[in-house]
Amino acid sequence: MLREVKPIVRQIKLGWRGPEVSEVCFGSLAISPLQGRVTFAEGVQVLKYALEQGINWIDTAEIYDNYPQLAQALEGYPDVKVVSKSYAVTAEEMAECLERARSGLNRDVIDFFLLHEQESALTLKGHQGAWEELQKAKADGRVRYIGISTHAIDAVRAGALQPGLDVIHPLINYQGLGIIDGGLEEMLDALRFASELGIGIYAMKVFGGGHLAGDPHTALDFIRSTPFIQGMALGMSSKEEVDFNLRYLAGQEISQELKASVTYRERKLYIADWCQGCGRCCETCPQSALSLEEMDESGLVQAMVDPNQCVLCGYCGRVCPHFCLKIV
Repeated sequence: MLREVKPIVRQIKLGWRGPEVSEVCFGSLAISPLQGRVTFAEGVQVLKYALEQGINWIDTAEIYDNYPQLAQALEGYPDVKVVSKSYAVTAEEMAECLERARSGLNRDVIDFFLLHEQESALTLKGHQGAWEELQKAKADGRVRYIGISTHAIDAVRAGALQPGLDVIHPLINYQGLGIIDGGLEEMLDALRFASELGIGIYAMKVFGGGHLAGDPHTALDFIRSTPFIQGMALGMSSKEEVDFNLRYLAGQEISQELKASVTYRERKLYIADWCQGCGRCCETCPQSALSLEEMDESGLVQAMVDPNQCVLCGYCGRVCPHFCLKIV
């Protein structure tokens, strides 16, 4: 396997106000307990390998429940930057989230902190207290840059006008899969608008939650060729995936052995037959991919998934009280 020549990792400037970072951000959802692809120790090793190859920032979130894993991998890498996110609504909740991140990641300063999964101007207004605490944290040095993550066009446009916002982490891929309030061209227009205001943009769900992983070249080329998207978070759970992505983006040779090792295996959301139909997963799903349906004449209700809408984030599994949901 071609590992003897380290790929040259492109560096980008994240917006007008942001830092210089590697084009690829390590998306740590893929090694977190939410996805369950690898063990704690295996995830640490994959992340350390990615850092050795030149990736110098990591994307996480409080919901991923992997701060200890990242803290272990980051030992000896004080200059690697970390992005975290929170669903906090009030200032008090956000202050607590920030302290958990600082303590859990063993960092006095969190490089980036985002409001997680904003949907519109209305949701941003509802999180005003949390946003004001982020601004305060930025002013007093607990956080360097602040922003939002989103699957929605409206949130990109509203976020671009949010006071003090530095970065937006939007869902974007070449088919527009997963955008919850419109199509690809509308999202591109919104991102162009935000970028023209100097906001840093780094993409999520580049492979559409796995739906586009059968053609990784097209997926990566699309993001690379969109001038107002500076970087991309890629979820990687093996050294081979790190090698493939970095080699491809560096224009380096990729062996047939490496190509074969990252051949996409179809994955899906499994819902166990002991589902009680409580509906918590439906409320949590950002894609509205889950619904409750009657299974038979007895009136039994269970959760069902629309595979065309599901982006395999795993967020639903975290809220299920009966551990019915799992990505397999």
